[in-house]
Amino acid sequence: MEHGRRWVRWPSEPDRARLGFGADYNPEQWPREVWDADMRAMRAAGVNIVSLAIFSWAHLQPAADTWDFTWLDEVMDLLHANGIAADLATATASPPPWLTAAHPEILPVDQQGHTVWPGARQHWRPTSPIFRRYALSLVEALAVRYAEHPALAAWHVSNELGCHNVYDYSEDAATAFRDWLRARYGTLDELNRAWATAFWSQRYGDWAEILPPRLAASYPNPTQQLDFKRFSSDALKDHLRAERDLLRRLSPGVPITTNFMVMGETKGMNYADWAGEVDFVSNDHYVLTGPRAQDELSFSANLTGSLAGGRPWFLMEHSTSAVNWQPVNLAKRPGGMARDSLTHVAYGADAVCFFQWRQSAGGAEKYHSAMVPHAGEDSDVFRSVTDLGATLAALAPVAGSHRSPARAAILFDWESWWASELDSHPTSLLRYRQEALDWYSAFLGAGVRADVVPVAADFSGYDLVVAPILHLVPAALAGRLESYVAGGGHLVTTYFSGIVNEDDRVWLGGYPGALRDLLGIRIQEFGPLLDGDTVDLDLGVTGTLWTDRIDLAGASVLASYKTGDHAGRPAITRHRTGPGTATYVSTRLGPDGLTALLPTLLETAGITSELPAGLPGQIELAIRTDGTHSYWFLINRGDRPVDVSAVPGDPLTGPSLALDATLAPGQVRILLRR
Repeated sequence: MEHGRRWVRWPSEPDRARLGFGADYNPEQWPREVWDADMRAMRAAGVNIVSLAIFSWAHLQPAADTWDFTWLDEVMDLLHANGIAADLATATASPPPWLTAAHPEILPVDQQGHTVWPGARQHWRPTSPIFRRYALSLVEALAVRYAEHPALAAWHVSNELGCHNVYDYSEDAATAFRDWLRARYGTLDELNRAWATAFWSQRYGDWAEILPPRLAASYPNPTQQLDFKRFSSDALKDHLRAERDLLRRLSPGVPITTNFMVMGETKGMNYADWAGEVDFVSNDHYVLTGPRAQDELSFSANLTGSLAGGRPWFLMEHSTSAVNWQPVNLAKRPGGMARDSLTHVAYGADAVCFFQWRQSAGGAEKYHSAMVPHAGEDSDVFRSVTDLGATLAALAPVAGSHRSPARAAILFDWESWWASELDSHPTSLLRYRQEALDWYSAFLGAGVRADVVPVAADFSGYDLVVAPILHLVPAALAGRLESYVAGGGHLVTTYFSGIVNEDDRVWLGGYPGALRDLLGIRIQEFGPLLDGDTVDLDLGVTGTLWTDRIDLAGASVLASYKTGDHAGRPAITRHRTGPGTATYVSTRLGPDGLTALLPTLLETAGITSELPAGLPGQIELAIRTDGTHSYWFLINRGDRPVDVSAVPGDPLTGPSLALDATLAPGQVRILLRR
């Protein structure tokens, strides 16, 4: 399916350009008299869409043979009467107590064989036929009842699929895993070859002998682990498809989405593989604590935009202020909510929504911020919410515009993420996404836009492509990279790249395996560093985590080690193939070290910052375009005011945007350029 084939179906004035603004709405948590106050406050804040009924299964179906839609009928009618659209959830995210009491066999089982009991949420097996039957019965009831309701703007399948149940080791999972393996390998002989089962006497003689990688005496088979990760992502995707297909049959024309979680270390779901299954991509993102929290937000929004194919996407959840699930939950500083929201818009979000509308008085998330906090409408949070609503209304011309492609790209690969962090590796300290974020921060520091794109995407149009820790490289991907460089592209990759094929089997002959000839180097042994150890390079930067003893096989040296076991030997190399180059970075330099290296790489690719002198590093730039106009988003990522008057364009205005050309820290200015 083509990405972005259908966007939100706005019930009123469907052709009017607008940005969505709203939240998860949970009226079932509140007395009926609160609902009218909600409608009034939503109108005051500029809310035009809410996600509804996400965790309402127990209210909609109080018992196996009892249904109650009266409250949802009334809420849907109230929303429509107040001009607010509904992104209506299928409510299947959390099964009700009566279902798990009657069918405890739908409950997940962890790696140690323990049942995951009810009492929280997402306590269901993705492969349970019984759960699937009850879930689809609920989906059918909702679709039949609300398909023609004038408030319905989209269907919201389940909620954060895999957030808490991505890995299930139950008997249902074992049966489904065997079926998945049969489809992948065809024969046991092929599976035994791929899994290298000659090692440790693991050879299988019958499909029934194969289990999920449950708790073992030592390290489970690594390819078994990798395939179980693939299978687990596919099992959730299969559930998404099951609900989606039923909705399409019963309510053709209504777009369907589900909320991804592109953020931090959430890695169990291969969203590059899921993106084509929905009509428009949606994402949940929460700011994580740490010194580069805003870079991480930008990175995640950028990657989400690529999953959407550069087309608009839906920010389904983020927070107005503090969350409740980090070790210490800090309130956002003044302006932080607007900055976070507008950064997502900069990278393609055409809807900005929060969890949730009204802060819960009880339950596990009662200390999670909301659009209407415990303090009520007479609060700084709600005033900021209202200002943001007015700003998004003023930004209606941006709606529908697409990403303006950058000249540089960072490749992101879920399977390399999974494979590179398996156990029994040279180091347990390696973090795939952290290395990718290091490179992204370096591009931000240079004031150069870089798209974060899935590895399966077409990267041939980029002048510079960085592929951090591209650990898993099938022959076809190696060929694509070779063609890219031969065609004049400039590739950069790092330590622990090119090492294994799709079966997690090592490419023999020396590292970096599948990329050895392309990079013009050969490495005999890995050189991981102990935690806290460092090496110095003659580039004036310091490396951590990893080193390699590089033998040149056609490559030239860009930088050498000054200290460590490989002092005097190459640390960063470059190999020319026709007009293109392939560069190898053999240690973790971190964002500061990469900031020192990046100018050399950019110069080779002929890339310079689009920002005027003095602004790179201080200002983050993102560009959207409708083909006639460009929208330049200027975000002050530093800790001091910055004058951006040198950037031409007509400023778009709104209460949450910078009023003049001097941007305070965290402020955003949007310029219209023709």
